[in-house]
Amino acid sequence: MTELRDTGDRYEMDEQGQTSWADYRLSGDRLYLDHVESPPALRGTGAAGRLMAALSADVRAKGLKITPICGYAAAWLRRSKEFGDLVG
Repeated sequence: MTELRDTGDRYEMDEQGQTSWADYRLSGDRLYLDHVESPPALRGTGAAGRLMAALSADVRAKGLKITPICGYAAAWLRRSKEFGDLVG
């Protein structure tokens, strides 16, 4: 099982010995998602999507909203039936 880590300004998730990450800023009840990235070895494997799903679940559990700055995060949230309502 892949575990999500929250460092306070970055979410991280390890898969196959590599780390995908999402840099963010927290302001009030809003999480500004600045950048989401997976290392080249994990691109195309769905790693960034799994990271987004895990961090979105964490954001929901904390009662926050997401403002995606990163184009990938914005597109992922637009397509998400489960987490699209977190965009604010």
